[in-house]
This record gives sequence, structure tokens and C-alpha cells, in this order.
Amino acid sequence: MSRSYDIVLFGASGFTGALTASYLAKEAGPEVRWALAGRDRAKLERLGIDAPILVADATDPASLAAIAREARVVVTTVGPYLRYGEPLVAACAEAGTHYLDLTGEAEFVDRMYVRHHQRATTTGAKLVHACGFDSIPYDLGVLFTVGQLPEHVPLKVSGFLRSEMRASGGTLASAMTIVSRPLQLLDAAARRRAAEPRPPGRRISSLPGGLRYVGGWALPMPSLDPQIVGRSARLLDRYGPDFTYRQYYAVKGLPAALAVAAGAGTMAALAQIAPVRDWMAGRVKPGDGPTPEQRARNWFKITFLGEGGGRRVVTEVAGGDPGYDETAKMLGESALCLAFDDVPEIAGQVTTAAAMGRPLIDRLRRAGITFSTREPTS
Repeated sequence: MSRSYDIVLFGASGFTGALTASYLAKEAGPEVRWALAGRDRAKLERLGIDAPILVADATDPASLAAIAREARVVVTTVGPYLRYGEPLVAACAEAGTHYLDLTGEAEFVDRMYVRHHQRATTTGAKLVHACGFDSIPYDLGVLFTVGQLPEHVPLKVSGFLRSEMRASGGTLASAMTIVSRPLQLLDAAARRRAAEPRPPGRRISSLPGGLRYVGGWALPMPSLDPQIVGRSARLLDRYGPDFTYRQYYAVKGLPAALAVAAGAGTMAALAQIAPVRDWMAGRVKPGDGPTPEQRARNWFKITFLGEGGGRRVVTEVAGGDPGYDETAKMLGESALCLAFDDVPEIAGQVTTAAAMGRPLIDRLRRAGITFSTREPTS
């Protein structure tokens, strides 16, 4: 495409946006034509990054359409996406521009599929959601695991997360949005099921599992990640005729497991009360987040157990601070991958595994995120 920019980063003055801008400034190279975008030019200038600045507002569709027409890839960190995200998705779908975001909001992803997938398929745009810790380590970790299992047989993969992390204001605001809209979430999922074709002759299951003991307690993770993995399995025949994925958060003991479950349930219940929800969301302001020293202590490790055709494999995806430093890395490398790598010819709303796959795994490995295999124990 003949465009002015290879990559435009929208929302670069926010907490995660600024980290992503810094990452691109270090890693993009002089041959990459990229720009910063946001509604406040002065804030973008204060980043001190040598890149063109474009002024656009999430509430001004015309300004977003102008960005989409000028870029090959648009990256956005502006959330909550249910509130601010759709105009940019629509602009990219219309302009045939590849789109990346960091959403963990399942309702948003489903609504964008129903409203914009078909147009993006026509124009050639890839609409790729969840390009940070939600949900790249899980989506690509499962792809990496499946690649080591036999073909054309039923496959089963389970993922177990261990981590240390802190939340920013933007993350907390998105979490409050997600848990406060259970009926809207169900409605969006039902509309997508009605609109999305199922792969003929294949069965895909990525529902949450139950409490599990595997040398320690594992809680089911009711996050967007299993849905993303399931959609990759629908798009890619390599996942076999019958594919099952379950995802868990691993803790050391049963008391810790019960405490995590109780805390999550309490937050979800309180989020249904508007004044309480606003108070909780206001505890950390948008744009605020953990310090570099706090992020340096954060880490994640996801162990995948894969089985199929008489073979068992154990793989691992691991890195540093998952919510911010590594998320900025994942988002930045995703943008560079879409702009410059030899990626699959596919369009519409797709996943990282289907849109980029092995080229993105290779990029993330070079950037310091590990994808490894070890011998399974009996």
C-alpha cells in the first residue's frame, strides 16, 4: 500500500502507549516510517521522541479516518475499548488498514466482529485484537505447542499461568467495564455465534475448566484468552479435527486459591453498583501505573501441557513485567511484524496466531520472551 506511514501509534501519551512509543523508538530502525498520534499535541511532544505527530481524537471519526488512510498499520492503546474503540476499528476496516489493540474486553471483540469483519475482509484489513499480555503469550504459546504434536488427530492443551504484576489506571478501568456488563457480554457473544460460521467437520472447545490440582492448585481463568485461542483453532486446520483448550491460574496452596476466587467474585459483585464501581476505578487514575522499579520485579511464566496422537509435550512461555514492559514489546513487535514480515494472506477480524503466527514468535524470541520445550514428567 502507498501510505505516508508504515505504523501509527494512537494513544502514545498514555501509560502503556508511552512505553510502546519508547520501544518503537529503540527498535523500529531508520527505515520504518512511523508516527505518534493522540488528541493532545503538547503531551506527545513531551515524550521527546523523534517522530511525526498526528492530532486525532477517539470521539472524532473524521480525524481517525484520516489516520487510517495514511497508515499501513494503526496501533491503539486507547481504552476502555467499549467506550472509545469502535470508530478506529471502523476507519481501519474501511481504509484497508491493519489494526492492532490491547483489549481484554470480550464484548468489544465480539461486537467488532459482527459490525466490521465483513468489510475488513473485503478491503484486506487485518483487525487483530488482544496484542499484549491479553492474549499473545497464550495464543502463540498454544500455537507453539500444537506445532510439536501430531497432525490430523484430536489435541488437548492446558495452560497454567504464574505471575507477579501490578495494574495501571487504564487496566483497572477496562476491568471495571468488563465485569459491570454481564448481560451485554452475553448478548454480544450470542450475536457473534449467529454471524460466525463454524469450521465444517471440526470440533473446538475453549470453555473455562474447573478447579484443578496438578502438583498445586489451579483456578480457571475467565479471561478473553481462551476465546482467542479457540478462534485461532477455528481458523487454523493445524489444530486438528477435535481441539480442546483450558486455561488456569496456578497458586501454591488451597487457601491462596480460595482467596483469589473470593477476591475476584467480590470485585465482580461490587462492580454492579455504579458508585462503588466508580470509586474502585478511581483508586488509580488513567495514565498512572507501576514505577520502573516495581515493573522490574514483575514476571510471568505460562506452562502448557499438550497431548494428542499418543504424544505429550510440555512447553513454556516466559518473560518480565507482563502488563506493561512486555506488553509494549508484544504490541510493538506485532506492528513491525504486520508491516514488514511475510505473514499469512488473511483478512477480517483474526487472531495473532492466524495473522502473524511463527514470524511473530521469532520476533518475540529475539526480543527476549522465551518459548521453550522440556521433557514431560510422568
